[in-house]
Amino acid sequence: MSVSSYTSYLNLPPLAGLASFEEAAKPGLGVDESVDRIKRYHFALKRLMQILQARLTAEPLYELKMAFSLHSHYCAEHCTSMRERVAEMRTPPLGLEKIPDPHLELFFNEIQNAPTTGALLIGLYGHAFPALLRGLQRHVAETNPLSDHPSLRICRFAALEIAEVVEYGAQALTCLVDEAQNQQEAGWEVLLQSLLDAAGDLDGAAEKQPFTLRLHYSLNPRPHEKLPKRDDRFPDPYNMGVHAEEFLYDPRFQSRDKTLMMYYKRLREIDVPEMMATILTETVGKPWGYYRDMTRQLWDEARHAMMGEVGFVKLGIDWPKHVMVNFTWSLGLNSQLLPWERHAVLYFIEQGLMTKTGKRFEWEVGADSGDELSKLFQDYDWADEVLHARIGRDWYVSAFGDQKEAIDFGSACWSKVLSNWSAWKDEGKTQHRNWWPGLYQIFCERQGIQPDPQALEFATTYETTRADLEKLAASA
Repeated sequence: MSVSSYTSYLNLPPLAGLASFEEAAKPGLGVDESVDRIKRYHFALKRLMQILQARLTAEPLYELKMAFSLHSHYCAEHCTSMRERVAEMRTPPLGLEKIPDPHLELFFNEIQNAPTTGALLIGLYGHAFPALLRGLQRHVAETNPLSDHPSLRICRFAALEIAEVVEYGAQALTCLVDEAQNQQEAGWEVLLQSLLDAAGDLDGAAEKQPFTLRLHYSLNPRPHEKLPKRDDRFPDPYNMGVHAEEFLYDPRFQSRDKTLMMYYKRLREIDVPEMMATILTETVGKPWGYYRDMTRQLWDEARHAMMGEVGFVKLGIDWPKHVMVNFTWSLGLNSQLLPWERHAVLYFIEQGLMTKTGKRFEWEVGADSGDELSKLFQDYDWADEVLHARIGRDWYVSAFGDQKEAIDFGSACWSKVLSNWSAWKDEGKTQHRNWWPGLYQIFCERQGIQPDPQALEFATTYETTRADLEKLAASA
């Protein structure tokens, strides 16, 4: 009886539906070869995560900040799966920190040091992510679907999301890289492809081609830029003319109006990924779980910003025109504090959000406002912050004697950050314009409602108060 003619009992799907007997009887990758390839995926995913985070803060384009946040999260999650699979496959010591091929090391160093956004996108989305996808798909095609099913499974799942990244990248390249830049980077692209060829492609499965090691952009390593940048839709990034927290917690104002301010608060969370990316880039030597969890939180904060964007779009409000989204928080923390101190401030503020007047209150406002989208977004925002509090306990509080000591240190670090409110105005960087009345009037017109005169007159700024929830944290 041949394999092809063998049938299962009652013609039930064979082998738990994984494959036919013929497919399962074919030779495939041995353990050593499977492990070698997975280590390469692991290396690529880790380096891609690091590159995306290293470039996020100083990338002006809001959409790319958001994409870099998501794609670094994907990389961290799949990198974790690869680490766990290697640990299962008879390979102690794991050797996960070893560079699998010097050509791959140079390949990713070249991309990290790309001097422009266009070159960076070409390297990431024109070469690195497609090569990673190619390797994952080849692994699925070449490994035995029964004996190496755990590897096949994680490669299949990774390929699903990396394919999404590749598709996004192709569209971004079309939008942002013109023919002139393509021609300008043509020689560099030849170098990138030559490095992949010399490594036997990213997965090492192809025949290695001879190559004389040489450098291009990595000849001049790009310094880590930790000061945030914004595109021209953010014309007044120093504006601290509207104290969102004062409005939100003032009992005089209605929930329907507070929801509008909460959409602003969500969109303003652009600055959290801008700050967290610098923590991740500048912090070395932590266990892998630290980088995975912090990258997850970074992505959550980006999601929150996009929730605010969607809220304004749903209300028919052109937010770049009517909302002044500043970067003063990420600017202050990144320029005045060490990475550990930034983490301390992040945790301190999050504890203020965990009180009865924090995230629960914002959800209650959303529920009371009649805006179902606000209620939904605040529901998930609250859930995310509970997770973030756990991440803070695991990776920040654990270094202190107790939570009070950790919170006190965070408050002290936050107090060290100086806001140049008056100086920014004197230097002509901003007038701290109160943009709230204009936004509120448009909101009322779109909703067909009468403005609340008290809400319309709101004019409290951040001139003399800290842009956090210090009082709430102290009362927790």
